[in-house]
Amino acid sequence: MHNHVLPVALLLCLPVAAQSPAPSALQPPVAKKVHVEKPMFAAQPGGSVLVDDYGWLREKKNPEVLQYLNAENAYAEAMTAPIKPLAEKLYAETLSHIQQTDTGVPYRKDGYWYYTRTEEGKQYPILCRKKGVLTAPEEVMLDVNELAKGEKFMRLGDFAVSDDSNLLAYTTDNVGFRQYKLHVKNLSTEKVLPETAERVTSVVWAADNKTLLYGTEDATTKRSDLIHRHVLGTATASDPVVFDEKDERFRVYLSRSRDERYILLEDDSHITSEVRFIAANEPLSAWKTIEPRKESVQYSVDEGGGLFYIRVNDTGRSYRVVTAPVATPGKAHWKELIAEKADEPIEDIDVFKSFYVVSARVKGLPVLRVVPLGTGDAHAIEFPEVAYTANGSGNEEFDTASYRYAYQSPITPNSTFEYDVVKQSSTLLKQQEVPGGYDKTLYSVERVFTPAKDGTPIPVTVVYRKDKFKRGENPLFVYGYGSYGSIIPDSFSVRDLPLLDRGVVTSVAHIRGGGELGEAWHDGGKMMTKRNTFTDFIDATEGLLAKGYGKPGEVGIEGASAGGLLMGAVTNMRPDLFKVVLCEVPFVDVMNTMLDASLPLTVPEYEEWGNPNQKAAFDYMRTYSPYDNVAAKAYPTMLVRTSFDDSQVMYWEPSKYVAKLRALKTDSNELVFLINMHGGHGGSSGRYDALREQTFNYAFMLEQFGITQ
Repeated sequence: MHNHVLPVALLLCLPVAAQSPAPSALQPPVAKKVHVEKPMFAAQPGGSVLVDDYGWLREKKNPEVLQYLNAENAYAEAMTAPIKPLAEKLYAETLSHIQQTDTGVPYRKDGYWYYTRTEEGKQYPILCRKKGVLTAPEEVMLDVNELAKGEKFMRLGDFAVSDDSNLLAYTTDNVGFRQYKLHVKNLSTEKVLPETAERVTSVVWAADNKTLLYGTEDATTKRSDLIHRHVLGTATASDPVVFDEKDERFRVYLSRSRDERYILLEDDSHITSEVRFIAANEPLSAWKTIEPRKESVQYSVDEGGGLFYIRVNDTGRSYRVVTAPVATPGKAHWKELIAEKADEPIEDIDVFKSFYVVSARVKGLPVLRVVPLGTGDAHAIEFPEVAYTANGSGNEEFDTASYRYAYQSPITPNSTFEYDVVKQSSTLLKQQEVPGGYDKTLYSVERVFTPAKDGTPIPVTVVYRKDKFKRGENPLFVYGYGSYGSIIPDSFSVRDLPLLDRGVVTSVAHIRGGGELGEAWHDGGKMMTKRNTFTDFIDATEGLLAKGYGKPGEVGIEGASAGGLLMGAVTNMRPDLFKVVLCEVPFVDVMNTMLDASLPLTVPEYEEWGNPNQKAAFDYMRTYSPYDNVAAKAYPTMLVRTSFDDSQVMYWEPSKYVAKLRALKTDSNELVFLINMHGGHGGSSGRYDALREQTFNYAFMLEQFGITQ
């Protein structure tokens, strides 16, 4: 082994800081090669061979694998020692803009006010409530800091309070693999009950305050496929399975309608969905299907006043809304409430006793329309900025005359408003406090459209500090994702303030494959159009430079997970365009992962990426798979991050990618690989630890821009 990997002991004894040799004198670890060839479609014309020299890194318990990862971490530690002072400065600066002891806006449910708060110095939130009035004594339901004691990772998953407000069901992950364990706590006695279950994905109470329905995922594929019923006081091992989804593309989740009358079972793949329901006061009853699944038709459901409100894409990709009686919910009884409009995709509908709220998008920006029942007159809540995000928040009560929503923009901190449906006016309840002298008038946000090569306008949100901006002279930072129809919101982040204050122009490219312009936008960057995601990002970056938002040769980019795939793909395609790349938990080994049906997520994701067991899909996916397209050429400076216990993108994907880059790249630019040995898909779970990771990334980038203070 010592012939292949720089020994960990040697790396760890290297002097650091002022006594270190120049980083360029350090030699990176060299992963051994175990040459493996996998013939594909050999019997067909144009058959090919997949070559994988680093597949052995999948052997998680192999001591050689751990030795290699530890060597990479030690090399990264030595290489980045010079930026530690800047990273620490960015951390302190960012922390100075965070109200560390803070309380969220309380929301009302079943006679209690619920809220979450944080305390300075503590990594995790504290879940609290007060009975009746906000001046009542505080009840701490769950202190996640206490749950985290003795753990290297802690994340709270689902939680639900019983109808009588006495019991709290909640789930926790103490590894980072996104496998959650169920717990039930008696809030009166503060005792945690003996009932528990593993790999729990969702939890709801029935109305009898003793029956709990919960979903579980398959231990290997991590697909949420079973629904169980549990009665308090009985052994969970004997809980009956009340629903079993056999189709490997589909996943099941539970929820409760806002009026608490129904339990909903949502059963969906990436392109098809189906919803079942039972009355919450009849937990032993059989599931009823609202409308049987039909390939490529998706729908979601809310309920109120004996009607289901169904958002469905059966007439167009932008969705319409129909209603149907709970007694006869099938399509034959649907009545159209809102017609589909191609240029205004409907994202959601929230139903209350006397009104409903439709969330839609216009030119990629969210619109909230409040519609009183009876009149049908829609009132749009107005938003003042050119780029922003807005969504419903804390609307737990069905019988209410007001609607809560959160609004923020890249320069406006998160603000919670209450909209009076009768008066048609909004009242600010709380705006996120930004200590340390933040002045939003110093900054500018713009929304620009840069043309893709096929002429499609790509929306890009750009932010800069006015007094630091000189057209064509600033370093440019571009963030992207562009997969699963996910929307990267135009939100406020104190983490970006140190970049902006140092003259960096920050931007988000809302590329195809995302959902900013609805499902049609998603369709334009998935399956056999996936390459649009990568070329859109390249075109957006070039468009920003052409408009003077940055200086050519001074471009940093960032993406995580499927956004890490984006980073790998565009870096292979246009390494000359970027100076520094931040690539986190990246899905870069596309071919090997999507050919392995035993891995979590693979089979359901055929509908996002394609099934490489089919030759046309294989050939297309291979043209962009980052690992398969690493070549002997110059690459930008790169920081790659992964977590050893990541369940979404296995640690070996970036490990193999980095090993191949090290073997082939022809430049002397830094390639730093950091492995969080106790993290999950989002890195560390504590808020301070997560902030340190992000500010370290930014310090790494700033140093490449020549900004060291």
